[in-house]
Amino acid sequence: MIHPTAIIHPDSRIGENVEIGPYSIIGADVEIAHGTRVASHVVINGPTTIGKGNKIFQFSSIGDIPQDKKFAGDKKSVLHIGDDNTIREFCTINRGTDGGGGVTRLGNNNWIMAYVHIAHDCMIGNNNVFANHTTLAGHVTVDDNVIFGGFTGVHQFCRVGKLCFSAISSVIVKDVPPFIIVSGNTAKPSGLNREGLKRYGMPNEQIKSIREAYKIVYRQGLLLAEAIEKLERRREAAARERPEQHNSTSDGEVVQGYVQFIAKKRHDEPTSQSLLSSHSGSERSNHKTDYEPG
Repeated sequence: MIHPTAIIHPDSRIGENVEIGPYSIIGADVEIAHGTRVASHVVINGPTTIGKGNKIFQFSSIGDIPQDKKFAGDKKSVLHIGDDNTIREFCTINRGTDGGGGVTRLGNNNWIMAYVHIAHDCMIGNNNVFANHTTLAGHVTVDDNVIFGGFTGVHQFCRVGKLCFSAISSVIVKDVPPFIIVSGNTAKPSGLNREGLKRYGMPNEQIKSIREAYKIVYRQGLLLAEAIEKLERRREAAARERPEQHNSTSDGEVVQGYVQFIAKKRHDEPTSQSLLSSHSGSERSNHKTDYEPG
């Protein structure tokens, strides 16, 4: 299962049924769990842990030092990759830095197409799709079930909420709340990701509630604080009217999660902004909503 031309450092830990192709290099302090396939000409440096059932295609660079001028051999600099991810040709995934917590993390069942770059200290969830040439700068957080169109770029420290969709060549420089489609350079909200929500299996009532929340935030010309207040009032009213339906799977709880995302203050990057500042249809739409430092 390990080709004789592969170079395996004696301090690495290789699980059962791991396949390592010709001329690949596995460095020190690398752990690869069972069933993972590493194709030819792949370089993996540590400290890096790779879960089970991953497929890493040829010419990828995994777990190398960050592309950060401040990096000086940081003691806390690791990469954790979960299970069942597909990492196609020429991808680069860097380790973390002391300044960002020291960890770059990739969850499970992500589909990462060719030439994708995931920088230091990124936190990636599960079941995401990164189309060709998607590039994440440092400290980016991506939730679950996100689809990035080809050539999407994401600015450092941005957050991307679950079930979002970015069109091809989008340039994301602000936080993207859950459930929406963004497009353009720079990226702006262009609608609700209704097809993605349906494919995810979200009930129609929840989709309806999310659509109403989207209209309040993006179509009524409200300031961010005003939109959050209005959403909270609607959610509380719905809870009083239908208390038996107000549980973890209710449409009210889905909207509450949406509100919590857009209301959350950033502690790591005081100048970051949200796409919520890109309201439409009002003079007040030019209002910029900075996340204040904690």
